[in-house]
Amino acid sequence: MENTIKVDIVSAEADIWSGVAKMLFAPAAMGEIGVAPRHAPLLTRLKAGEVRVQQESGEELYFYVSGGIIEVQPYLVTILADTASRAKDLDEAAALEAKQRAEAALADKSDAIDYAKAQAELIEAVARLQMIENLRKRAKR
Repeated sequence: MENTIKVDIVSAEADIWSGVAKMLFAPAAMGEIGVAPRHAPLLTRLKAGEVRVQQESGEELYFYVSGGIIEVQPYLVTILADTASRAKDLDEAAALEAKQRAEAALADKSDAIDYAKAQAELIEAVARLQMIENLRKRAKR
């Protein structure tokens, strides 16, 4: 237990993953953070992006979070995501469609548009597409 941390990734919809890891990387609001066993306690916001879990076996698992909170204790990390999914479950076509919708909404100059919502949707769609691209690059290695 001394060289590992327990990781729980949950969203409003479901428990996404729970297990033991030797390292975790997450997209904190102020930049990516790495969490190793015995990390100092931390509570911070997450932005949309990739969570990477390095298991004891050396295998890496990838998850997408749209934002949320990460709580770090010396031997426990809890990610409470707004929405989350396993990287393999990401839908590129849906992400492209969401990006196009958000861009169209931002281009609309009428008063009927909620710019903050459209901008948030665009950021989330771009983060999903970036993660899909990163997964493709890793698969080619």
